[in-house]
This record gives sequence, structure tokens and C-alpha cells, in this order.
Amino acid sequence: MIIVTGATGALNGATVDHLLKQVPPARIGVSVRDPERAKHLAGRGVRVRQGSYDDPVALRHSFADADQVLLVSSNDVTADVVTQHRTAIDAAVEAGAQRILYTSAHGTGFDTAYPPLAIHAATENHLAASGVAWTALRNGFYGDLGQLLGPWQTTGVIAKPADGPFFWVDRREAAEAAAAILVGDSPFDGPVDLTPSSPATLADFASVASELTGRHVDRIVVDDEKWVADEMENGIPEAAARFTLSWFQATRSGHFAQSDPTLSRLLGREPRGVADQLADHLAS
Repeated sequence: MIIVTGATGALNGATVDHLLKQVPPARIGVSVRDPERAKHLAGRGVRVRQGSYDDPVALRHSFADADQVLLVSSNDVTADVVTQHRTAIDAAVEAGAQRILYTSAHGTGFDTAYPPLAIHAATENHLAASGVAWTALRNGFYGDLGQLLGPWQTTGVIAKPADGPFFWVDRREAAEAAAAILVGDSPFDGPVDLTPSSPATLADFASVASELTGRHVDRIVVDDEKWVADEMENGIPEAAARFTLSWFQATRSGHFAQSDPTLSRLLGREPRGVADQLADHLAS
């Protein structure tokens, strides 16, 4: 049985949808904090059990009969996330899982300015020490393009701190790749980079935005401290602004510039690029 956590979220929810196209629903289980939100999956024949990264007993129950467990990284900003991940990994091992998969991030390591990458690295270390086979799905960045680019549709500019090359992946394709690994014959041991073919910069996004809208969109580089001050004036706590700034600082070092063909191979096509994703954003 394949057990998926975070199945009511956007990423692993899409992964379950892809799994349901490839394996019988009786072979799929989900571990969710609120089973009420997974009624649509239960209605399709998926086993739904309550589980929380803060409750090892419930996790072991929700992971019962698992051959593989796919763990989504915690998004609980108030929690000790590394401890949560360790709890989930240990519960999967104790439940008898033969392989544990984890949604990590491209560029994971302790040698970067961006704090989440060290969390992923610590989690991967615990996976490596778990004694069972493991796969870290190091996805490119994804999320809200509105947050990444700011109000450019109103202002005509992408005004952000200096950046460097990074990979922006379509979350739906990251989910599709995860499902392909779960049902495939190749084990994909250890870290697996899942990125589009070419990195992008915010200047690339500005260029594509200009082409899509028919009006010029500028990329303006804002001084780090001025950007933090502007964010605080707009009501963003300083700690949150500096956290976001750390991502821009990490991109500048070229830390995220290395591509990998694995995502293309898993999808059987070229991943969707900046133009496709920005067009979707404009249409939404």
C-alpha cells in the first residue's frame, strides 16, 4: 500500500489524483490531520485515517500496511519542524514501510542563506539513518507567483531585491513526478532533483510578462535594507521580510543554478516553463 500524507493539500492532493489513475484505490491510503477534508478521497475508495506529525501513535496507525510512505514537509511555522519530520519518519519505519519518500527542495544543504534548506538537509540526514530505503524529492520552487513577483500588473515593474537563477516548477508536474516514482520500477535512492530544464531570473519573468501583456514590464532591483523597510511599512513583520530576503540572497550565489533532466524523463516531456506558468497565473 502507498500511504500519502498531506493529501488535502495542493501538492500531495495532486499526487493522489495521479496515483488513482495508475493503481487501484484499495492500494492507496492517506494520513491527514482532518479526515473530514478527505471525504472526497474516501468516496473514491482510498483509505483515510487521521494522522499528525505531532502524534506518533496516530501516525503509526495511519501508516499501517504501508509499503511506501510519502511524507510532505511540514508547513507549521510555529512548530519544531525537524522534530515533526523525525517523528513521521520514525513512525513510518515502525509501521514497516519499505521506502520513505519526502518532499524536499532543490538546493537542500546546510551551506545556504535560506533557512528551510537546512531543515530539509536535517530531515534527509534522518532518512539516511533510518535503516530503510528513502527518496528525497528535491522539487524546484513553486507557489504563488503573485507573492514572488509583487503587484507588477498594476505598477508595471517587478521591484524586488537582487536575485540569481532559480527553478520555478509547476506544482502539478512535481505531483505527477512523485506519483511516477511511487509506481515506477526504478528505486530513485537518495536525493532526486526535480527541476525544469533551464533556470530563470526575475528579469526573465519581466521579459515574459512584457510579451504576454503587450506592455513593457521593468525589473527593478531594490536595495536589501530598503526592501525590508518597505515591506515593514506595508505591514509585514521584520522577521518575515528578512526570511524572504534570505531566499533572494541564496539565489545570488548561484546555489540553485544546476539543472537535472530527471523531471523531464519522469514526465516524458519538457516541464512547463516560465511563459506557461505565468500565462496560467494571468488567466486565474
